[in-house]
Amino acid sequence: MSNTSRIATAILACTLSAGALAAESGPQQFTYPAARRADVVDEYFGVKVADPYRWMEEADSKEIAEWVAAQNRLTLAYLERSPLREHFRRRITELWNYPKLTTPIVENGRLFYRRNSGLQLQSPIYMKSSAKAAPKLVIDANALSPDGSVSLANFRASPDARFIAYTLSEGGADWQTVHVREIATGRDLPEALKWMRFSFLSWTNDSRGFFYSRYPEPPAGRVLEAQLSGHALYYHRLGTPQSADRLIYERKDAPTDFVLGWVTESGRYLVVETSKAAGPKSRLYYADLEDPRRPRIGAPVKPIVEDDDLVHAVLGNAGPLLYIHTDRDAPRQKVVAIDLRDPRVANWKTLVAEGKDAIRKGDFIGGRIVLEYLTDARSRLALFDRAGRPQGEIALPEAGTVTEIRGREDSPAILYSFTSALYPATVFIYDPRTRKSTPFDPPPRVADANRYESRQYFATSKDGTRVPFTATARKDLPRDGNNPTLLLGYGGFSLSQMPFYRPHVIAWLELGGVWVSSNIRGGGEYGDDWYRAARAEKRQNGFDDFIAVAEHLVREKFTAPSRLAILGGSNGGLLVATVSQQRPDLYAVAMPAVAVTDMLRFDKFTGGRAWTLEYGSPADPAQFMQLIKYSPLHNVKAGTCYPATFVTTADHDDRVVPSHSYKYGAAMQAGQGCSRPVLVRVEPKASHGYRPTDRLIAEIADQWAFAAEHTGMRAAKP
Repeated sequence: MSNTSRIATAILACTLSAGALAAESGPQQFTYPAARRADVVDEYFGVKVADPYRWMEEADSKEIAEWVAAQNRLTLAYLERSPLREHFRRRITELWNYPKLTTPIVENGRLFYRRNSGLQLQSPIYMKSSAKAAPKLVIDANALSPDGSVSLANFRASPDARFIAYTLSEGGADWQTVHVREIATGRDLPEALKWMRFSFLSWTNDSRGFFYSRYPEPPAGRVLEAQLSGHALYYHRLGTPQSADRLIYERKDAPTDFVLGWVTESGRYLVVETSKAAGPKSRLYYADLEDPRRPRIGAPVKPIVEDDDLVHAVLGNAGPLLYIHTDRDAPRQKVVAIDLRDPRVANWKTLVAEGKDAIRKGDFIGGRIVLEYLTDARSRLALFDRAGRPQGEIALPEAGTVTEIRGREDSPAILYSFTSALYPATVFIYDPRTRKSTPFDPPPRVADANRYESRQYFATSKDGTRVPFTATARKDLPRDGNNPTLLLGYGGFSLSQMPFYRPHVIAWLELGGVWVSSNIRGGGEYGDDWYRAARAEKRQNGFDDFIAVAEHLVREKFTAPSRLAILGGSNGGLLVATVSQQRPDLYAVAMPAVAVTDMLRFDKFTGGRAWTLEYGSPADPAQFMQLIKYSPLHNVKAGTCYPATFVTTADHDDRVVPSHSYKYGAAMQAGQGCSRPVLVRVEPKASHGYRPTDRLIAEIADQWAFAAEHTGMRAAKP
């Protein structure tokens, strides 16, 4: 027997036992809904792996609908006994009730943005003729459906501000349908462009049409889970049927690639970006539209750079010079100028060299390069002229996060949104002439943040890596190990876990809790090296980082294992599920949300094949061996006492299909070896990242109540 076969046999002994024992494996507080076990076995490179819950992948089956309904009834009955559930619902509702808005997009002097007065189910779109003018309601998202189940997902006004293209989504799913409204009259045009997904809406400068990306119509009955293939860029001219839309660019040689496009502000160039994976790495192409007033639709698309595994993010252009930030020969990124008349890499000109801090994003505004740098997972905004000469920095209110940067190449004003753990997201308009930032419709302070503090600390991972994390708590927090603590993590796709104001966190802090956000490897906090250090076969580094943060919190007496809850969504849900299995002794509660848990079949659904660069492919022998070592579904060890587990998902999640959570929840319920509960909560008519405000608050309150019960949190004394 080969070494690989010996390892596989050892793994298989564990994986086949996962969920093999039902309730008799340990004492239970209640009886879980029955989950049928089918005799399904797959063979991977000579290794046989059971998949008894394969039937849960049939999203529209009666059997899964009945199982989901039974799980929700059980979860509801359990939570109704929670002493803090109603407190959290009431208090989070109070804390959520303040105005919130997005950073405006400027077209023809008008500012377009979304604003929620506080508890509206969705945020309507408004327009202002100037920063000080009265707002005009453009689209009321709350008129689309009484329960918020139809989501207003995306929008973009035309360059003349006469029209607005906007997209609607059932249950907030990634599938979107494009509509167009005439702003002055509020009248919708006949347009209804279907099957848009992962796309910009980008108008040509004549305001007669726009570019967007779509897929072919998916198979009937499998809209939410069918594999994605054939993403392509199209141009739609107003007043014409979708069947007449012009195909601009596709990748028949790479049908699973993402293809996006947008028009530069000048209207001269169409930039096309393609990528093999979810994340920042992309190829760049362009088409010369020639006359912005009469754009040449269908102009040939030419390559700029065709490397797949590098960042090429466009900031803007000045004539034929295209400004991008890239990690080519610069893991923390640099800014270069590309002359489209000869875009060969050898001719690229470095304007802003790589520095000690990583560039996260930027823009080209008013002839200036605006860059957000990360210093230990904190933002700073630096300005440069178009030649790359430094022009100082924009002073930010405190240590925190710049979430958006917007502006125009033909106007000096820089619009940005800032937030931190205790600072509500606020939009500012920066005037380079006065070097001052002015708040744009700033939110009131609903909670007294002066009672709390947010401080950064560093843990040491298994291999000696210094891992930052931020703890937010009362200023007089006792370090006695008795504080209920929520630890958040993500660690993937080069996405940085930045300080961000979450109003519901205050409800946790008020009862003596601690909120911790970790910056583990796999994110982009320190550039490409930090990301690659936990990608694919190095994934365990990110898990080790998270475990190190938890151990640091215990060692320094912020909390204790009996008081520690962990949570994360999507890739963060994978993290939570994995570390709760690798170190079940370290946590009292695990709350994986919309989680990736089946690492042997994630590539079978929707855009999952695009995650193989991130995780590795189960179709590759070596990568299969890496994946099965930690795949949460395949590492449930029957009889182990796992943390109290609260699995949440949504029935319209077409990014991480809910069968991941269904199968994992069923396996954990069957395998749990002690009386700690394993609950599954499925939100109807919702998706991977969307819930109407009232249902979002209800879901968070349920999570908080579950975590509070199992970390010893008590109600405040009267």
